[in-house]
Amino acid sequence: MIRWAMRKGIDRFERQWNYDATYLRDLIDASPRAAWLFTRATAMGRFRRDIPLDAWCAAGITAVRHEDCGPCTQIAVTMAERAGVTPAVLRAVLADRPDDMPPEVALVWRFTGATLAHDAAADHYRDAIVDRWGRRALVSLALAITTARIYPTVKYALGHGQACMRVVVAGTAVAMDHGRAAAPAKPVVRTA
Repeated sequence: MIRWAMRKGIDRFERQWNYDATYLRDLIDASPRAAWLFTRATAMGRFRRDIPLDAWCAAGITAVRHEDCGPCTQIAVTMAERAGVTPAVLRAVLADRPDDMPPEVALVWRFTGATLAHDAAADHYRDAIVDRWGRRALVSLALAITTARIYPTVKYALGHGQACMRVVVAGTAVAMDHGRAAAPAKPVVRTA
């Protein structure tokens, strides 16, 4: 009964987001408890306090791109788009063009890239984020970055990794570099 209910939830999720969640079915088949724990762990990614939506989504998209260049990136973009992030911001994040991003998005994009690279520049960006929005915003970003990486990691570990694909924003494919853009060597923080 538990497996059946979980599969029905996966069916709804796939229809809603046009996403192949076969790896989640494998997880359910192997262990419903593991699947339940997976959903609990990923629930933390919904925590968002004191940070603008577009900046918060930029952190998740940047982090998921670091792990994946396919369906996981697309679903993150689709979710951001449906939540109200503009196509221009999404295209700039995907194309690694901070000059085309609003300043708060560029700051978070740089912070996320530096964090993923274990670059000392992250310290500067972290301070700027806390100064601008506070500690809860920083926690929101930390959880968004961490959670975004969980999905493709589990998916690839279970043997369901996909080949790279074009990500679509507002009906148009966006060229990207597989999310491997380096954080700038010299911290750049712009204010509005």
